[in-house]
Amino acid sequence: MLSLLLLLLLLPARGCVEAPGLAKLPRLAPLQSPDLLYADGVRAYATGAWERAVALLREALRSRAEVGRARRDCGARCAAEPGTELPPVPSSDPGSDLSPGPWERLLLRAALRRAECVSQCAARRLGPRGAAGHRVVRALQNAFRRREPYNYLQRAYYKLKKLDLAVAAAHTFYVANPKHLQIREDLVKYHRMSGVRRQSFRDLEKPLHWVAYDEGLELLKRQEVAAALPLLEEALRESLAQMENCRAQCEGPEEQLTEEEEKEEEGEAQPDSQSGLYEAIAGHWIRVLQCRQRCPGAVATRPGQDSPISDFLPIQLWQLQKAHAQVGNLSQAMENALSILLFYPEDEAVKGTLNKYQKLLGEQRPDLSAREDPWTPDDLIPEGLRKKLREDQEKRPWDSKLPEPESLAKWRDSHFLDGVTLTQDAGQLNGSERAVLDGLLTPAECEILLQLAKDAAKTGDGYRSRRSPHTPHELFEGLTVLRAAQLARAGAVGRRGAKLLLEASERARNLTQAYFSPEWPLHLSFTHLVCRSAIDGEQEQRMDLSHPVHADNCLLDPYSGECWKEPPAYTYRDYSGLLYLNDDFQGGDLFFTEPDALTVTAQVRPQCGRLVAFSSGGENPHGVWAVTKGRRCTLALWHTRAPEHMEQDRAEAEMLLREQEEAEEGEIPSGNSSPEPPSALGRRPQQARMEVERQHPAREEL
Repeated sequence: MLSLLLLLLLLPARGCVEAPGLAKLPRLAPLQSPDLLYADGVRAYATGAWERAVALLREALRSRAEVGRARRDCGARCAAEPGTELPPVPSSDPGSDLSPGPWERLLLRAALRRAECVSQCAARRLGPRGAAGHRVVRALQNAFRRREPYNYLQRAYYKLKKLDLAVAAAHTFYVANPKHLQIREDLVKYHRMSGVRRQSFRDLEKPLHWVAYDEGLELLKRQEVAAALPLLEEALRESLAQMENCRAQCEGPEEQLTEEEEKEEEGEAQPDSQSGLYEAIAGHWIRVLQCRQRCPGAVATRPGQDSPISDFLPIQLWQLQKAHAQVGNLSQAMENALSILLFYPEDEAVKGTLNKYQKLLGEQRPDLSAREDPWTPDDLIPEGLRKKLREDQEKRPWDSKLPEPESLAKWRDSHFLDGVTLTQDAGQLNGSERAVLDGLLTPAECEILLQLAKDAAKTGDGYRSRRSPHTPHELFEGLTVLRAAQLARAGAVGRRGAKLLLEASERARNLTQAYFSPEWPLHLSFTHLVCRSAIDGEQEQRMDLSHPVHADNCLLDPYSGECWKEPPAYTYRDYSGLLYLNDDFQGGDLFFTEPDALTVTAQVRPQCGRLVAFSSGGENPHGVWAVTKGRRCTLALWHTRAPEHMEQDRAEAEMLLREQEEAEEGEIPSGNSSPEPPSALGRRPQQARMEVERQHPAREEL
């Protein structure tokens, strides 16, 4: 029997649909249940039968996909069969043919006919038991959603020395489980293997609408609008098809529960088996409607992410209308804009765009209407959900774009501080919204801030006192503006350094706002004086970075090239700045990369008074090369357009320094021309620092 099964596994495939990048699978006949195949595959994996494990796990994935396709196709086919259409809502008129009595009979007849049609269709596609023979318990459904078969597959492929398939399976599992520590370690190992190609890191389960959407956006970034249009159209079609797949899944058999799950749910709701006919029908139908309502969010959520892209379908329509307009297809642009109004009829930005297109056409076009796609907003997104979206997001993505920066010549004439020069702009840095400005600090000012860092910076500040939060080969120290002001008031450091820390960060904010956001105020959200020191004896054969590649307001995923703007990232950050204080160290250059975190696009050498300013999003991934000798100090700054995220500690620091200054001005000078530095209550600086630490713990921001 075993030899027969193995022979069946090795038979050539016929017409099965596989994930991109994998060879065709031998098809088991008849189609077996995905949960049984998965369980057998895991057992084979546990015994080290790698080839058998691969065959069974891949067949489990194919079986699950085939069940879903059968359910969708049978549902669509049977809905179009004569006599299966649902009757309209009954009339309250007693003489109507659709009064409640006849309507109930019509509904029951249509439901029974459709049920018979679906059962027969499923039996032809899936075997005698139809979809009921392929029901999967909830625990295994969750395992498939988490792509757990691919975790087993990647290890089995590795054992079989099929590195390309192992890497693809590992990456596919990682996309849905980006916080899985073991898979991250495995991917790092794969990256270091000489026989692994970069193209091997691909998502075998990436939905088709995301594939087309991402490729279309990439072409738009490169201004290849004509080439992007077919992909954007495909993305919309596939998004709608995926929506139908999701809705069809909602109409399938309910998930089976294990005994433990049944016990957990006891008492939460009355089982349908204990309900009457109408209660059971109503309960199941409500669950179907709830499931359908989750479909728009599911389609708009990338694999592995917790939250969907808001207004995903209207955003696609907006991109399409804009792209059609750029290539001169004004009629198609208007059709897409009219489709957006189906979602948001009162959107002024879209109405203004339509008026502009109408003027460009030069004639009235009453024949134009929304796209002729087989859907309406009510079909896809219920009004209640659309109302919630409007409450959650007051502005549409196409509303009032951020103001363009003033021309460089005008900015140079009106906004430069004395001695400040623009050294490199975005073009010279091979990116967008990047700039290098020199001369913000004098050498004397850099020395004052370096001395402040030496006297007051705290090991691991901002990183829960971890001395080496980014690399074990360097010592990390930090100082916030509030702690500097508290130490100055306590007499542990000079007031001049604490005051300059505030002034220097304000200079950087002013320049960043003038260059990138002249008509949109920026506020400092966090200011951090940080130093990285190479640890002697720890630099031999060092391979890591001083600060790994990252973005400042989103979670960078180098394997997919995406940057997820969601917690724990500081999503409110809009611009970042790095004001350097010294260059007497080895290594430590700042560098920018492509979203893959590997391809370096620009590199900047720190020096006293040099400010590197850039937007905080995924368009500017950056890192720091290892500091191999000496101490590198920088004033790190993050700016926001949101006043509610303004740095609260800053106001308190300014108040403390102002009170100290006013108190000193009010003192009567003594005859001693060289008084000792002010020391709070006669304490020594070291004692004062300890007292400040005890009373004011460092803020954990990073």
